[in-house]
Amino acid sequence: MSLKQRLTDDMKAAMKGGDKDTLGVIRLINAAIKQREVDERIELDDAAVLAVLDKMVKQRRDSVAQYEAAAREDLAAVERAEIAVIERYLPEKLGEAEILAAIDAAVAETGAAGPADMGKLMGVLKPRLAGQADMGQVSALVKRRLAG
Repeated sequence: MSLKQRLTDDMKAAMKGGDKDTLGVIRLINAAIKQREVDERIELDDAAVLAVLDKMVKQRRDSVAQYEAAAREDLAAVERAEIAVIERYLPEKLGEAEILAAIDAAVAETGAAGPADMGKLMGVLKPRLAGQADMGQVSALVKRRLAG
């Protein structure tokens, strides 16, 4: 079952069950997916949907940090609840060892040797690790690996 189909099924279940909070978040997800499809005039596959979900989680984490800095715990709690719903659709996060193994495989595949090859390496890793790892962490690990 595709991720978009799973979202639709879960939206119907939330409607029937009266779960307004989950329903609202799923509608936000569907709106973001539809917006990207309309903007780019394409049909999103699961990898692209994961990228949309990753972006939504990142935006909400930024909002949580800002709300906490402003002592607005009520708003931060709403954002955290939205993150919890969105993360249901993301795959399990990889540990550092698995990310390092993926980096080593990509290095062997691309022949990356130094910091100048970072862009090439990240281009290979980004689609493979989408939704499974924080790309900021991956970038830091790639830098460390290429530095020697």
